[in-house]
Amino acid sequence: MAMIPRNPENMDAVREMIGPHHVDQAIRQAISACWMSLPQEKKSVANVEAQIRRLVDRALQNMHEDASQFGFSDPGDAKPKS
Repeated sequence: MAMIPRNPENMDAVREMIGPHHVDQAIRQAISACWMSLPQEKKSVANVEAQIRRLVDRALQNMHEDASQFGFSDPGDAKPKS
């Protein structure tokens, strides 16, 4: 994986290049993968939504915990209440 130096100009260029469409596409791919991974008897839009929300909530909780453990959290960055 290529490393991009943490130069603000480079980061702005990357943001301009990928925009919000990259994140949107990644989320849609995750939803599709979730649908394909579920057993036939559990395939429903409601169940896919529940599974995606569960996975995203867990990933966000892990991100907060990791940031805190590695010293990256901002003291003003309060974890939202669930």
